[in-house]
Amino acid sequence: MRKIKIGIIQQSNTSDQRTNLMNLAKNIEACAADGAQLVVLQELHNSLYFCQTENTDLFDLAEPIPGPSTGFYSELAAAHHIVLVTSLFEKRAPGLYHNTAVVFERDGSIAGKYRKMHIPDDPAYYEKFYFTPGDIGFEPIQTSLGKLGILVCWDQWYPEAARLMALKGAELLIYPTAIGWESSDSAEEKSRQLNAWIISQRGHAVANGLPVVAVNRVGHEADPSLQTNGILFWGNSFVVGPQGEFLAQAGNDRPENCVVEVDLERSENVRRWWPFLRDRRIDAYDGLTKRFLD
Repeated sequence: MRKIKIGIIQQSNTSDQRTNLMNLAKNIEACAADGAQLVVLQELHNSLYFCQTENTDLFDLAEPIPGPSTGFYSELAAAHHIVLVTSLFEKRAPGLYHNTAVVFERDGSIAGKYRKMHIPDDPAYYEKFYFTPGDIGFEPIQTSLGKLGILVCWDQWYPEAARLMALKGAELLIYPTAIGWESSDSAEEKSRQLNAWIISQRGHAVANGLPVVAVNRVGHEADPSLQTNGILFWGNSFVVGPQGEFLAQAGNDRPENCVVEVDLERSENVRRWWPFLRDRRIDAYDGLTKRFLD
């Protein structure tokens, strides 16, 4: 059986990037000490979630890849002999920026990267102001632990993204995330939103017969413009198996690390029992490439 131990780090961030980096380094070390071979960080983990406002000064947070942050995480991956999934604000060229996941191999080398494809533009999530949609496509990243299907946050609502990663041989779907509640929502609405988020990703696991890892940030981050009451990130980071079964789940109110063992060979058995890929009607799916069907 091909089992790996996965560490997920659900962190509450501050406005001090060095503090965030030191907290991440400490938590990565803790996960590795607990046996994690693969460690996954949340979306845009170096800083506060800066997309609550549109502010051109915040482009200064972006870095080239490779750059200072990739150097920092490369050293951590090599020191702890882990595969490490990070989420960075990439400066590709003047005026051209991406929301980019970078994966490090156990020797500290860059195994690959993924640029977020689906970019939201909602109140308090003004990502289209900052990020150009990805142009690498839905390509799994080969690592010494297997092929990782890295997707980022808003991508998690799209079954097409998960399916394309699966069809290209991904053995694990991974979603670094930053999502939470606006305080004016009712308790019932908050519950519906959280459950929709969990159900969607568990559905990707079931439909594709693959384990899914979703790592969210946690804690309140104020709106610098004072137009809203900020975002209360809901945590609930989790790992599920290929039938959507929970293997680990963090809470919604505090930073937390989880290390869990995942059997990558289980997907083979699940796909034999439920051969969804076999029964796809690829001859009848042309409409999926249309914006809308009248």
